[in-house]
Amino acid sequence: MPSQFFGLNIAYKGLLASNAALNTTANNIANVQTEGYSRQHVVQQASDALRVFQTYGCAGAGVETLAIERIRDEFYDAKYWENNTRLGEFSMKQYYMIQMEDYFDDSGLNAGFKTLFDQLMISGIEELRKNPSSTTTKAQFVGYAAALVDYFNGQAGNLEAMQKDVNQEIKLKVDEINSLAGEIANLNKQINTVELSGPKANELRDRRSLLLDQLSQIVDIDTSETPIVDTNNPDRETGGTRFMVKIAGGQLLVDGSEYNRLECVARRDYEKVNQTDIDGLYDVYWENGQEFKLENAAMGGALRGLVEMRDGNNNEYFHGEITGVGSTTVVTDGVTSVHDTVSIQVDLEYLKDLNKCNLSDQGGIINLGNREFYYDTWEFTRAADGTCTFTFTLSGSEKNGGNRLTNDRVGMNASIGTGIDYQGIPYYMSQMNEWARTFSQKFNDILEKGVTSDNQPGLKLFTADHATGEEQFQFPDGTGGTVNTRYDNDQPVTVKCKDDSYYRMTAKNFAILDAIENDANLLATKFKDSDGVEQDDLPTALRKMSTNKNAMSFRGASAAEFLQCILSDVALNASSANMFTQTYTDLAGTIDSQRISISGVDEDEEAVNLVKFQNAYNLAAKMVQTLTEIYDKLILETGV
Repeated sequence: MPSQFFGLNIAYKGLLASNAALNTTANNIANVQTEGYSRQHVVQQASDALRVFQTYGCAGAGVETLAIERIRDEFYDAKYWENNTRLGEFSMKQYYMIQMEDYFDDSGLNAGFKTLFDQLMISGIEELRKNPSSTTTKAQFVGYAAALVDYFNGQAGNLEAMQKDVNQEIKLKVDEINSLAGEIANLNKQINTVELSGPKANELRDRRSLLLDQLSQIVDIDTSETPIVDTNNPDRETGGTRFMVKIAGGQLLVDGSEYNRLECVARRDYEKVNQTDIDGLYDVYWENGQEFKLENAAMGGALRGLVEMRDGNNNEYFHGEITGVGSTTVVTDGVTSVHDTVSIQVDLEYLKDLNKCNLSDQGGIINLGNREFYYDTWEFTRAADGTCTFTFTLSGSEKNGGNRLTNDRVGMNASIGTGIDYQGIPYYMSQMNEWARTFSQKFNDILEKGVTSDNQPGLKLFTADHATGEEQFQFPDGTGGTVNTRYDNDQPVTVKCKDDSYYRMTAKNFAILDAIENDANLLATKFKDSDGVEQDDLPTALRKMSTNKNAMSFRGASAAEFLQCILSDVALNASSANMFTQTYTDLAGTIDSQRISISGVDEDEEAVNLVKFQNAYNLAAKMVQTLTEIYDKLILETGV
C-alpha cells in the first residue's frame, strides 16, 4: 500500500512538470525573433506505476519530465541546404553577368563595338573612297581604327578587373569556409560536453544549424551524426555524438571537434592556364598539401559560381594524344642544358586554329598521362595532310622535381587545364582575341597587297604591343589561321610561340602600327602603282571584307556581326542566371516557410500553451493545498 504522503509526491511532480513547461514557453516567446531558433517543448511521460498488491492493481505515480527538446525536421534542413547551394551558385553568376552585359552594351549611351566598327568600316572607308589621297582623310581613318583598338583594350581591361574581383572573392569564400568550419567544430565540442552529462544542448544545436545554413550557400554540404559508442559497454548510451560535415562531393571538412583548413595559393607567372589569365589566380589546397579541385563537377554553391565565372572556357581546353617524346638543347644565360620535349596531336577544330588558341605564352603546367610537368615554350606544326601537332619543351628537370619524360607516355592523353562547361571570363577573352586576330590578319593582308598614294609598299595597320618596352610584333603573312596556310615545297610549316603568329595578338595588346599612327600617308589606298591617286579599289575591298563571310568569318558570321554573337552568349547566360536565381529564391522561401511552420515559434500557439500550462500548474498547486488540509486533519485531529 502506498504511503499517505504518496499523493503529495504526485502533486509535487506535477508542479515540476508544469513549471518546466511554463519556463519553456517563456523561452520560446523570448526567442520569437531570434534567427535560427527552434521551438522547444517538454517531453513528459507517466512515472512507473507503483505495485500496491491490491485488487485494483498498480497505483499511478505521477509524471516524469524527461527532457526539453527542440522541434526540428532534418528533412527540411537537408532540402533547404540543397536549394541554398544552387541559389548561391546562380546568385554569383547573376551578379557578374549583369556587369558583363554592361561591358558589351552598345545602346548609344556609350560608344560600343557597333558604333566604332561602323565609324571605321562605313563612315571612314566612304570618306577614304571619296578622297584617298587626302592626308586628313587617312588620318581620320587611322583615328577610327585606333578607337576600335581602344575599345578592345578597354574591354580586356574590364574583364581582367572582373577576373581579379572574382579571384579575390574566391579567397574570401575560402576564408569564410574556414571560419564557419572552426565555429562548427567548436560547437560540436560544446554540444558533446553538455550532452554527455544528460541534457540536450538545444541552443547550441540551433546555432550549429544556422552556421550550416550559411555554409550551404558557399559550398554544397553533406552532414551526418552518429552516436559515440563505449567500446567496453556497447549497450550503454554515452550521450555523445560524432558530427561530420563533408563538402564538394564528399571531402571531409569537419569531424567532431576537428576540422580541415583550406588554403589559397597564388599561381606563379609560369603556372598560367590561359594566355589571358591575370597573374596570381588562386588554387586551393587542404592544409595537408592535397589539392582541393576547384573544377570538381560535384562542387556547388557560390564557390562553384565564382570558379565558373573566373575559369569557364565553354569546355574548350587543350587536350590531345601524346605521339612522341624527345629532347632538345636549351641555352640559358650561357648555360647549356638538355630539356625533354613532347609532341601532342590535336583533332578538334578549335585547337587547329591558332587564332582561337588561348595557351599560355609564359609557360605553364601540362598533364602528361596523369603526371604533371612544367613547360617553357611550345611550337605548332600543321602537316600537308592537315594533321596538327603541338611540341612542348619542358622545363629543366630541377623545376620538375628531377622527373624526366619517358617513352611510356606515348599514346597517353595530355591536357592543360580542365574543361569547364560554362562561358566565363576566359571564354569571352578568347572570343575577343579570335576576332581581333582574324580581322587584323585579313585587313593587313589587303593593305600589304596595296601601295600608298606615292606608290610605296603597303604596311600593316593592326599589330600588337610587347608586354614590356616600346616594341611591336611583326606578323608575317599567312600564319596563325586555318586559311592562307603556307607550305614550303609541300613541307609542314612550324609556327613558334614567338613573333611569327597572330596568336601573340590579344584584345589587351591590340594596337595600331606606330609608323602609320605617326604618319597616315603610309596607309595603302590602292592596289597598283599605275593607278591614279584617286583610285578607290583597296578601300572598296576593305569594305567588302567586313560584310562578306567568305572574306572573313567569325563563328559563321561576318566581321560586322561580332557584337551580335557575343551579346547572344551574354544575354543567354544572364537570362539563365536571372531565371535560376529567382526560381531558387522562391524555393528557398517555400522550404523555409515549411521549416518554420514546424520549428518556428508561433505567438498565438505559445499564448494558448501559456494558459494551458498555467492551469496545469494551478491544479497541481490546488492538489498540494488539498493534501495539506488532509494531512492537517490526519495529524492534528485524528486520535492515535
